[in-house]
Amino acid sequence: MIYDLIIIGSGPAGVSAAIYAARQKLNLLVISKDMGGQVAKKAVDIENYPGFDKISGPNLIKIFEAQLQTNKVEVVFDEVLKVEKPFDSAQGAPIFKVATALGDNYEALTVVVTTGGDPRPLKAEGEKEFIGKGVSYCALCDGPIFRDKTVAVVGGGNSGFETALFLSNYVKKIYILEYGNKVKADEENQKIIANNNKTEIITSAKVLKIEGDTLVKSLTYEDMAANQQKTIEVEGVFVEIGYSPATAFIKDMVDFSERDEIITDLETYSTRTSGLFAAGDCNKGKYKQIVTAAGEGAKAALAAYDYLLKIKK
Repeated sequence: MIYDLIIIGSGPAGVSAAIYAARQKLNLLVISKDMGGQVAKKAVDIENYPGFDKISGPNLIKIFEAQLQTNKVEVVFDEVLKVEKPFDSAQGAPIFKVATALGDNYEALTVVVTTGGDPRPLKAEGEKEFIGKGVSYCALCDGPIFRDKTVAVVGGGNSGFETALFLSNYVKKIYILEYGNKVKADEENQKIIANNNKTEIITSAKVLKIEGDTLVKSLTYEDMAANQQKTIEVEGVFVEIGYSPATAFIKDMVDFSERDEIITDLETYSTRTSGLFAAGDCNKGKYKQIVTAAGEGAKAALAAYDYLLKIKK
């Protein structure tokens, strides 16, 4: 079978693209490693998504999943390893070939990539050794494990502050470490944390080392303002310093920014490969928000529909 459209990823951009494509009666397939992407794992309480005063990431994804089922969207849980676009002599046109980790191969006339990003590591000594032993990239997944413990959140942006706020429901003490000389979180998030007596903010902090025996026991950082090393006793380290786009499987088909984000046309979200579109956090763009990802997904699906109309003529 040759699909009209294959969507890779099922976060807000992928789900939105699938809903719009289904409404255009396209024969489509969604391939994703999991349901919801980073929203399901990282978004704690979402307060800036239209239609909800507050909703958790997992609950929002349940609604997304129900919408896919209502629109009868076919979803395969697998990891895409490679996308190619060779000329198909039988069809008389180039057809996208999509290969997955489970050994399956799919074909489509168009592809929309919505794979978001993978957590960016600290690259500090001991980080890899203590993953799952105190080092975490998902507070929603692991936060309850650290009940009544002292933890560090590395990253002073909105994600770091929201993670700290969530963790305050469980832990007894939280250090927020920010590399810059001031935090980058929104003023509203800063006010909320300022009223939380469990949290201490440390700026100009470069994380050097995470130590322990079986589990994490301490974190050493360089106080760049004082030009000296300092160690704090912690039992958990939550890394919130951003994401690297998960786009290696299409590296030969698109152009990348200096941060490895896919460069697209800002109106259609098309890439340099005809019929290949990209939407959401894997794209080049300043604002990485759930609502903007969903909007990009809708636009990419509509652009793919327009492309299909042209090539089918």
